[in-house]
Amino acid sequence: MNALVEHIASLLDDLYDRDEAVSLAWWVAEETTGLSHTQLQIGCKDTTFSADMQAAIERLRHFEPIQYIFGHTYWCGLDLKVTPATLIPRPETAELVEKISNFQFPISNCRVLDIGTGSGCIALAIKQQHPDWQVTGIDISAEAIEVARENARRNQLEVEFRVADIFNLQSPISNLQYNFVVSNPPYIRESERAGMRSNVLDYEQGTALFVPDDDPLLFYRHIAQLRLAPNLAFEINEALGEEMTAMLREQGYKDIHIHTDSYGKQRIITAILG
Repeated sequence: MNALVEHIASLLDDLYDRDEAVSLAWWVAEETTGLSHTQLQIGCKDTTFSADMQAAIERLRHFEPIQYIFGHTYWCGLDLKVTPATLIPRPETAELVEKISNFQFPISNCRVLDIGTGSGCIALAIKQQHPDWQVTGIDISAEAIEVARENARRNQLEVEFRVADIFNLQSPISNLQYNFVVSNPPYIRESERAGMRSNVLDYEQGTALFVPDDDPLLFYRHIAQLRLAPNLAFEINEALGEEMTAMLREQGYKDIHIHTDSYGKQRIITAILG
């Protein structure tokens, strides 16, 4: 391992497990030196420990997500700006995008609505994989929409992003205007906070994560009731698959399928309006 990377990792070993410490160390080294992983490995330039590295390490030692420290992340082949106004895209959400991309549609020019778009990651990944699709992302946060628009520009993708509140939707969004609705809404119950890491609790937007224990499906139910598209795909709480299935059935949906993610967790649900 590169000596610089090893030194950075050693400063994180007491707080992170070894694999995570090494992964973070490589990220810090690449971002602060401007060198690639390969360049660091072969030692094509002399590198020394810098003030920028120390500053990043101090923030990591307070469990600030590295994506927020450097202001971006690579996900699904996209270079995405992320800020505390947006959640950090996660691997399981990439699997949601894959499910949608593999869905068989009778038309090529599919219209997709991403509800609660945040950084725009889902909408942009879908557009990247299907350039002929018309993709729109909405979010209640104007700050998040600005981030999403910047991500569209930096990745040279044409996706419409606009501010909208799904509990008070105005035209031009109307019933069955889209072919597919996708959403990764808040789904973590308040009672689940205790089991979460501080890098999430202390830094990521709580309103985009948590729902009340007495109504954890409130966003899903409302989206289903809007009937904006005949096809739905959601990222869900792994503990609420049965409840989601029952709710969608009550709302008139059929062909309801729960899909496990790469960790074996019930993380994605798809359904068709009957």
